[in-house]
Amino acid sequence: MGSQPPLLPAVAALLWGFLLPPTAAQEAILHASGNGRTSPSKDYCILYNPHWTALPSTVENATSISLMNLTTTPLCNVSDIPSAGIKDRAVVVQWGACHFLEKARIAQTGGAEALLIANNSVQYPPSGNKSEFHDVKILIAFISDKDLKDMKQTLGSNITVKMYSPSWPNFDYTMVVIFAIAVFTVALGGYWSGLIELENLKAVTNTEDREMKKKEEYLTFSPLTVVIFVVICCVMMVLLYFFYKWLVYVMIAVFCIASATSLYNCLAALIHKIPYGQCKIVCRGKSVEVRLIFLSGLCIAIAVVWAVFRNEDRWAWILQDILGIAFCLNLIKTLKLPNFKSCVILLGLLLLYDVFFVFITPFITKNGESIMVELAAGPFGNNEKNDGNLVEATAQPSAPHEKLPVVIRVPKLIYFSVMSVCLMPVSILGFGDIIVPGLLVAYCRRFDIQAGSSVYYVSSTIAYAIGMILTFVVLVLMKKGQPALLYLVPCTLITASVVAWRRKEMKKFWKGSSYQMMNHLDYATNEENQVVPGEQAIQQ
Repeated sequence: MGSQPPLLPAVAALLWGFLLPPTAAQEAILHASGNGRTSPSKDYCILYNPHWTALPSTVENATSISLMNLTTTPLCNVSDIPSAGIKDRAVVVQWGACHFLEKARIAQTGGAEALLIANNSVQYPPSGNKSEFHDVKILIAFISDKDLKDMKQTLGSNITVKMYSPSWPNFDYTMVVIFAIAVFTVALGGYWSGLIELENLKAVTNTEDREMKKKEEYLTFSPLTVVIFVVICCVMMVLLYFFYKWLVYVMIAVFCIASATSLYNCLAALIHKIPYGQCKIVCRGKSVEVRLIFLSGLCIAIAVVWAVFRNEDRWAWILQDILGIAFCLNLIKTLKLPNFKSCVILLGLLLLYDVFFVFITPFITKNGESIMVELAAGPFGNNEKNDGNLVEATAQPSAPHEKLPVVIRVPKLIYFSVMSVCLMPVSILGFGDIIVPGLLVAYCRRFDIQAGSSVYYVSSTIAYAIGMILTFVVLVLMKKGQPALLYLVPCTLITASVVAWRRKEMKKFWKGSSYQMMNHLDYATNEENQVVPGEQAIQQ
């Protein structure tokens, strides 16, 4: 395993990190009771759309409804309503045959109070464009076939249900964990980039050797490269939207390669600091440390274990977060924005990109959903893409569980609440919300190294933390997923600009690469072993 990540996997994986805004849960509880003497009861998880229908927050406030099982009936026409009627009932039907909103319209026509749709694998709440079904007002929820079968076996055929959605606590500890992970990764990645810059200045005495070393350490983004990169991001987003069920596996494979390589790079940097266990073996004239061979095996094993058990909700998120943190760290310290001009172009374009795919695409897509939000959870199986048109699918997609592995995931603490019957809800933050501002923080740190200060690095890191807090506040107030770059980009760019303006270094800060190159030439000519403090002020 090499010391630097392969360019294609690293850049391809980076493209995915810009997809996912933080999201909120849509779970609810179905409290089912039998009508026998002992009156057994049991709770089941259902998914609903809170923007369509409101549910009470407690079981005491929920209305008791008699459940009618119509899973053997398609319920696509009024004639499918049984002669006994469905008035004031909660009707259970099977997925397929026609659109679930059409089933809801038929059920409402028959006087039903709610429609439950049984599905092989319930992962996402009901969504879609209700413009053609604006008259549908009854509750629509998804329930798994497994739970429906268990309900019939446990409670019999005469069942009464209550549906409610317990309110989540105002304080969500997962936000604190995600905040700590994000700020730590950005701060450490920026600091590491500064260490590489410092080593370049101190260790190389020849100009040609210096430039060769810098090319090995950094992958530099010019303004033109930044624009091309954002265009590729947009193309990737559209391709993912239309070919998700196939491309998701390509992305999982690339993530495994890139994250394993990144984890190796991060841990190898720590191992090199340990003066023990440095025995080597020689193969074809090249010597390799034995401990690095074992480290390679460990990193590959972690990536393989995650790939095999990636859909295990209870613990796979830990491996994904470890790989994700290493991936973000490695890209922040490897990718280099040469000046503030490139930073402004990259962050500004990606801000527009984020806003467009979150807020504008719902007006373009036929189902009225944001492309980015759909990709965040994985397009649901009720729609398929065929020659650019949405057509009804009568079966589950081939990979309903697969999600893009480009997020930091932290599960909510629900083991001691009634919500434990649901699939474990998680809070997520896309890699792009860490990497993109992290590249600006890394540039600020390198500029500090050149200028002999630390004010840019510290201020930009604090600005990033403030932007994250602002994102979480808006998320709590609006109760809807937010594009984090909408708040992170202004906070970091404005702070860095104000600091440069106050220190009267805006010209140097804006044209960082040219000042840096000029000073490198002076440094290589006049100084062989150290950086002179008096000259550091003009090295950017």
